[in-house]
Amino acid sequence: MAQKQYKLWTKDFTIITLGSIVSMLGGAMSGFAMSLFVLDYTGNATLYAVYVFLYTMPQIIAPIIAGPLMDRFSRRRTIYTLDFLTTVLYLSMGLLVVFGYYSFGVLAAMTFVLGCISSTYQVAFTSFYPMLITEGNYRKAYSIQTTLETMTYVMIPLSTLLYNSFGLGTLLIINSAFFFVAAVCETRISDVEAYCGHHDRKYTASSYLSDAKQGFKYLFADKGLLLIAVYFTFSAFGDGSASVIQLPFFKARYADGYSLFGTLNIGAEYLYVIVLGTAMIGRLIGGLLNYKIAIKQKAKYITALIIYVAINIMQGVTLFTPVLCMCILCFFTGLFASTSYNIRVSATQSYVPNEMKGRFNGAFIMLNTTGALIGEVAAGGLNSILPMEVTNAVFMGVCTLAAIVIIGGGKHHISPIYNRET
Repeated sequence: MAQKQYKLWTKDFTIITLGSIVSMLGGAMSGFAMSLFVLDYTGNATLYAVYVFLYTMPQIIAPIIAGPLMDRFSRRRTIYTLDFLTTVLYLSMGLLVVFGYYSFGVLAAMTFVLGCISSTYQVAFTSFYPMLITEGNYRKAYSIQTTLETMTYVMIPLSTLLYNSFGLGTLLIINSAFFFVAAVCETRISDVEAYCGHHDRKYTASSYLSDAKQGFKYLFADKGLLLIAVYFTFSAFGDGSASVIQLPFFKARYADGYSLFGTLNIGAEYLYVIVLGTAMIGRLIGGLLNYKIAIKQKAKYITALIIYVAINIMQGVTLFTPVLCMCILCFFTGLFASTSYNIRVSATQSYVPNEMKGRFNGAFIMLNTTGALIGEVAAGGLNSILPMEVTNAVFMGVCTLAAIVIIGGGKHHISPIYNRET
């Protein structure tokens, strides 16, 4: 008997997708512009580091706090409420900048609040999104999500152009309109969280702590999910190290620029954008391929393992190669990363029960952020001892071993999750 095919593009899925497009593009545009503004306004690398830290720090704490709450209360209401709050915050910041009533302290405080909102929103969204996907369509849905996230990369050069042309204040006001539209759209999503009504109306500190403990017990009791979470902490560790190595490497190696096509000399930062841009192209193509082509169910685990090892090896050797080879390696890294993401997210989000998704996603995001921050600090320290390309290779070597030992060694526990029909 043929399996029933369900429609992916329902009203609710269409709304959440359109809302994602508006908020992601607007957020990417204003986020990069704010970074440029802080650098221009302070002219101080230390204050810029403080600004980045204040946005990043809540991403460690907020997800683990928000997880139990998202499993108790409506994620749908949380999503549109946070987008309305973001609307107000961006509008306020925009007006302060336009009329000159700003200071670093004000910008830093608002950035911290934005970090808290963004982290909580991420837990709510990742826990609510799979509830709007019809049976058998997880692969297609997450390939769409990957493609949309990749599209935010194009906002970086556009953000730079608009920032230089109109200033930060105008951009923030426009972005507040983006988030307002997204929030209004999200209020039209159906209330699919019927299970929330089964909880007691009274929610005490004791209930909260009990929920949080249950979340950790669930993660540690399921060895497959635990091994996946641990490996991606190592993966984030590698990504964090790359984030503090790559741009300084390009600026050091190509301090005098790079001759493109033998005639055009471009600066190191633009070369960095071009090389990393090829990875984004790879991710974009990968997302489109994953939407059209399904990996055989029983081959997902071994495909993921091969991809994890291949990505880490390619990233480890990239900085030792000429520019053209860098572009090719980055392209395939992006292509494989898109497939890796699709396999992992579609499998875990269809596997974890709805009533546990908030706590699982909160813990997963917290572990990833912690791994990334440790990688950033450790790479910064090693950069003062080893050449940057060697430091990068060391970190990616660690990630390669982690993939072999954790994912390869955990086949018995992980393959039943990855090889699910999604």
